[in-house]
Amino acid sequence: MGVPGPFPGSAGRPDAPVLDREEVDRALARLSAEYEAIETSLLALQDHAGRRLLEGADLSGVTKERWAATERSITVLWSLFDAYTDALEEARVLRERRRWPSAEDLVELTELLRGSGVTVPGAAASGGDAESGPARLSERFSLEQLVARMNGLYARSLDVIVAADAVWSALPARIDLLSAELRRTRSLAHSVGVRPGEHPAGDDLEWITDELSRLRAEVIADPLAFWVSSSTGSSAPGGGRPDTERYDRAARALEDIRREVEAVLDVRQDAEQRLMQLRDILSRADRTLTEARQARGEVLAKIAASEVPAVSGPSTALHEQLSAAANYRRRSQWHRLSPLLDSLEERAEDELHRARESLTAVTAPLAVRAELRGRLDAYRAKVARHGMAEDPLLVERYDVARRMLWSAPCDLRAAEQAVWRYQQAAAEACVPSQVERKGES
Repeated sequence: MGVPGPFPGSAGRPDAPVLDREEVDRALARLSAEYEAIETSLLALQDHAGRRLLEGADLSGVTKERWAATERSITVLWSLFDAYTDALEEARVLRERRRWPSAEDLVELTELLRGSGVTVPGAAASGGDAESGPARLSERFSLEQLVARMNGLYARSLDVIVAADAVWSALPARIDLLSAELRRTRSLAHSVGVRPGEHPAGDDLEWITDELSRLRAEVIADPLAFWVSSSTGSSAPGGGRPDTERYDRAARALEDIRREVEAVLDVRQDAEQRLMQLRDILSRADRTLTEARQARGEVLAKIAASEVPAVSGPSTALHEQLSAAANYRRRSQWHRLSPLLDSLEERAEDELHRARESLTAVTAPLAVRAELRGRLDAYRAKVARHGMAEDPLLVERYDVARRMLWSAPCDLRAAEQAVWRYQQAAAEACVPSQVERKGES
């Protein structure tokens, strides 16, 4: 609900000269309009939703102290307004006594309208401030001074009411919405095994629940403790904003947990498929390692003078963790399964890569022997195309190399030398043959 601004101020000076009839009439008209504005503002303050909430609330802390002072200020405001009303009514009665006021009437009217002719009780004169000094029985004010005093009390009172109302309008509703989201998240978290004492997110949910409960109670009882005054010195009522730091921190924490729970829910949906893929990867790694061990035995039997690396067995740890993951799935412990699957998927790929590297390493000598065999046969075919297949030297060197490559165990170093010697002899034999064919042509 909007509330009108401070009251207008009376113009004029206490030491001004005696007013004439027209000046008196103009002053009374202005004061009557001022009276209407003051009354409207006071009634709006009286009906302000924030004021009604403050009156009915069980307050504490800084709000309790400031509201007690504000209630005294509002009481004083009405007392000052009553005095202002009486003085204005007295001036009206005096002016209406004669159409043409006498000189004595004008002096009295001037004193009422411009002088300090309004008597106010001491409590009202102090403005409800207990620290304003020694109490006096009464004090005299001009109408302008009364308005200034009412303006100050009104501004301070409205500031408290607007600030409390702004906090109550902003925070409790937002806390309630966040609490509803919290309940939904807790239900989902519980369904996937995220519970207090079993998962850090479960403990965090308990903290958020307690924090929102405490925060709401504190906001309702002491809203002004959650009000940050404006740093710009704004003169607007309230002049600041609600402090949402604690609410924002709880909201961010809940959002983090919600994302984590959704990730766990995703794990629940595709857990079986991921477990099947893990079993397949580890099975391929195991088969590759088995093949590598068999190949190593073949290499040791067929290749001599060669260092063959050892082949490890399957990873017992990975198979145990895969069994644990399957057990978590059976027990619906999705919060435990989620990080374990992430770790297993990375390590299973590493295990398959290691097995393939191991197979490549142990079969390298066999690959070298196969390459030498292929090279030897290629040069023999080349010699045959040149009609040199029956050359005694070439036949001898071919037989030596072939026996080395097709015997077990094969000495790869010696066989490589033998292939190289056959290659050299074949190259030398083929050159004269090419020269002779050119000469015949």
